[in-house]
Amino acid sequence: MNLLQAIDDPSALRRLPRAQLEPLARELRQFLLESVARTGGHLSSNLGTVELTIALHYVFDTPRDRIVWDVGHQSYGHKVLTGRRERMGSLRQQGGLSGFPRRSESVYDTFGTAHSSTSISAALGMAQAARLCGEDRHAVAVIGDGAMSAGLAYEAMNNAGIAGDLRLLVILNDNEMSISPAVGALSRYLARLLSSHAVAAAKQAGQAVLPEPVLEVARRLEEHAKGMVLPAATLFEHFGFDYVGPIDGHDLDALVPTLENLRARTGPQFLHIITKKGRGYKLAEAEPTRYHGTGKFDHALGLTAPAPAAGKPSYTEVFGDWLCDMAAADPRLVGITPAMREGSGLVRFEQLYPERYFDVGIAEQHAVTFAGGLAAEGMKPVVAIYSTFLQRAYDQLIHDVALQDLDVTFAIDRAGLVGADGATHAGNYDIAYLRCVPNMVLMAASDENECRRMLSTAYRHPGPAAVRFPRGTGPGVAVEETLEEIAFGRGEIRHEGRGTAILAFGSMLAPSLAAGRTLGATVANMRFIKPLDGELVLRLARTHARLVTVEEGCLMGGAGAAVAEALAAAGVVKPLLMLGLPDIFVQHGDPAALLAAAGLDADGIAAAIRRRFPDEQGRRVANDS
Repeated sequence: MNLLQAIDDPSALRRLPRAQLEPLARELRQFLLESVARTGGHLSSNLGTVELTIALHYVFDTPRDRIVWDVGHQSYGHKVLTGRRERMGSLRQQGGLSGFPRRSESVYDTFGTAHSSTSISAALGMAQAARLCGEDRHAVAVIGDGAMSAGLAYEAMNNAGIAGDLRLLVILNDNEMSISPAVGALSRYLARLLSSHAVAAAKQAGQAVLPEPVLEVARRLEEHAKGMVLPAATLFEHFGFDYVGPIDGHDLDALVPTLENLRARTGPQFLHIITKKGRGYKLAEAEPTRYHGTGKFDHALGLTAPAPAAGKPSYTEVFGDWLCDMAAADPRLVGITPAMREGSGLVRFEQLYPERYFDVGIAEQHAVTFAGGLAAEGMKPVVAIYSTFLQRAYDQLIHDVALQDLDVTFAIDRAGLVGADGATHAGNYDIAYLRCVPNMVLMAASDENECRRMLSTAYRHPGPAAVRFPRGTGPGVAVEETLEEIAFGRGEIRHEGRGTAILAFGSMLAPSLAAGRTLGATVANMRFIKPLDGELVLRLARTHARLVTVEEGCLMGGAGAAVAEALAAAGVVKPLLMLGLPDIFVQHGDPAALLAAAGLDADGIAAAIRRRFPDEQGRRVANDS
């Protein structure tokens, strides 16, 4: 890897002759394949953006010129070329490189991304800032075709199109369609022609001197020429962008001169490129979804079939099975996902009930209001959504569902820490932002079977209800095949003790039980965050000297705060220790290690109780004797 090893920043890349860019692309692609195979991470998308990454840093004066990578999981090559090659072995590991662009990590990471469709808005802000400061620099947004399904992208384009003097380039990285016959010599020629400064100048001059009837003919001829390449080109033109494309995003001989031409122009520009996920690695090209996000694997052999989890299905699988079973029992059920069919466990549901399956694209706001519309007509929508993505639809949840008390069930996956994806994907806030909403019911599952029963409870509740459950597998409790519910609004005592009562919510039950047995404390599985089992809280307060709440969520406004509010409302003064995630953005790493660092494993819970109540250990010894 002679070329790649010599590049520690983009200035070294820009000194290369153009003829060496293709060999560099081969080296970078091989490096990414081997690196991701060692660490795990996003593979298909990064193999597909190798040439684009090289071309962008070759043409633009980064970091002075800004590049915003939408979603950001396609930025590994960008990291390698911007001085982080030697650190790629730490990718997504605790203390290592983030799997997404991160401003604190590098000056080349101009904007932190990980949620989709933010790039055009951010790049527009950067372009406007440059104009206001009198700086002649560019802002480039790289957005995938999936991210273009979100309304935020169109809101940004609608705003950008009225600013004629900005240095803004939007690149649509279209990787869901194959390279069509139109992407060849003709389209390359048209792209270069339409992006050239001469043509732009001719257009401006023609507008000044041509009679209106002739000018109209010229406009129609130009639109017709673009229509031969992509009929939808006029969509972006109507937003005020100069559209170029589509061109082959793996063809550096097309990319580099087109980007050079676009860099010489002012005003909002839109470049449409076609790429292939998994490019250069046949296994990923054949199964791009399977190789989208991987663990560690032998790239010479490819991914092997995952071993059975010894009777421990993931919470996502528990939800997917429940959804199919409930759909068989109730024809009113419909399943909704914002572009997360595999991640949310809806593959089998789509196969069994295609007419009742709705993937709305990366459009969480629409997903929630769409569910509200279905519920208003007597259907029973179930929205399968990650906690971190539900944040994006908060107004719709309040205004379009809860305010009207509509019967929508939310299955909130990835609640709590998520590990390698880090702070951008952590579901740490749903307890706080949901429990303050009137009409909302919120439950937290402590094991697999309880998760299934909670989903049935939420589904049969005649109003908005949510069940939160963590990523991965649970403690291994056998899952019943029935669709039984749990007692509404009621928790349960799981371990009898004295002195201290630990009130555990959801995933924190297992470590709380272990800590409770060590301390001789009572442990309650609270089950409901809203409505909170106030009767159980007050009973435990009457019979114990101190209370401890434990949750895998933020402390401020969380479940512990709900317990404190219940005690205050009843006029009960009792020592209360609230344990949860700290008031920081917890970064990426091994989930178990992150929970331990936050003091939310069994040893950490016990230690926190001893620190707060130092006589607790003496009481335990006395009780044992």
